[in-house]
Amino acid sequence: MILGDFVVTLVATFLWLVSTSAWAKALTDIKIATGHNIVQELLPCKKKEVLCYFGSVTSMGSLNVSVIFGFLNMILWGGNAWFVYKETSLHSPSNTSAPHSQGGIPPPAGI
Repeated sequence: MILGDFVVTLVATFLWLVSTSAWAKALTDIKIATGHNIVQELLPCKKKEVLCYFGSVTSMGSLNVSVIFGFLNMILWGGNAWFVYKETSLHSPSNTSAPHSQGGIPPPAGI
C-alpha cells in the first residue's frame, strides 16, 4: 500500500506543478491583455478626434501571491513524496532474513 501512496503523491506533485505553471502563464497573459497597451488597440481610440488615456489597473498582488503559494505547495508535495519514498521498499529493501554471518542480530531467546 505504501507504493500506492508514493504513486499518488507523485501524481499530485506533478499536477500541482502543471496547474500552477498554467495559472502563472494565464496570469501573465491577463497582465499583458489589461496593460496600458490595450488603449492603443481599441477601435474608438484609433480615431484622431478621440482622446483616450490609460487610467490604472486594479492591483494584481493577490494573484501573484496565489502563484507563489501554488509553487510552494508543489514543493511541499515534493518533500512529502520524498518521505513517502523513504517508506517504500524501493528505498531500502527489507533485510529481515539476514543470516547471522552478515551481522544480523538473532532474536532474543526465551521470550
